[in-house]
Amino acid sequence: MSRSTLRPESLPGGRLARAAKPADAAPAATKAAKKTATPAAHKAAGEIRIIGGQWKRTRLPVAQRPNLRPTPDRVRETLFNWLGQDLAGWRCLDAFAGTGALGFEAASRGASAVQLVENDAALVAQLHALQQRLEASAVRVQRGDGIAALKQAAPGSIDLVLIDPPFESPLFEPAVEAAAKAVSADGFVYLEAPRAWTDEELAPHGLAVHRHLKAGAVHAHLLKRGGSPAP
Repeated sequence: MSRSTLRPESLPGGRLARAAKPADAAPAATKAAKKTATPAAHKAAGEIRIIGGQWKRTRLPVAQRPNLRPTPDRVRETLFNWLGQDLAGWRCLDAFAGTGALGFEAASRGASAVQLVENDAALVAQLHALQQRLEASAVRVQRGDGIAALKQAAPGSIDLVLIDPPFESPLFEPAVEAAAKAVSADGFVYLEAPRAWTDEELAPHGLAVHRHLKAGAVHAHLLKRGGSPAP
């Protein structure tokens, strides 16, 4: 997220099978090989895939980094079903980009400008490499503070703000506050959190829950300015 090869003579009925001493030498060797291979398997990077658009099924690497938690496939699929499959002309800002799964998904579906902000240097390098491999001209990768990037955006200039901070961080409240100012009047804020946020909490920021999904430990919210929650 290991294969062992047995020599023909070690197989049952092989020419040297009867001569092998002791009888359990081959199984012991196999167990040893598995033990040796296990750590390597744990070190391998995982992968997720872009779900729709021009880069559908493109694999994105998932590095082993502290607090890196890619948005699950089911949640991403639901989010972009909520938003619609065509994001042509949309301006997007992914404030805690991580693997870039959300931002590249938006770009894959036609967004005209996608800003990926990430403060981990290794992840930034990975995002740059992926941007170049896909020749994603609409995507801009920036190393830095996602909340600061939101504050620097012109008020009402972003059609889709993506905020998915580390679950154990204190960044949710300031991220929501900054996103509420950056999003356009008819735009959306996607909030991924370890708990459900209520309209009462969001009202001081001028936001309301438009859609909500719970998938395992993840609460996915699609927020809009004011308005009433969808039934």
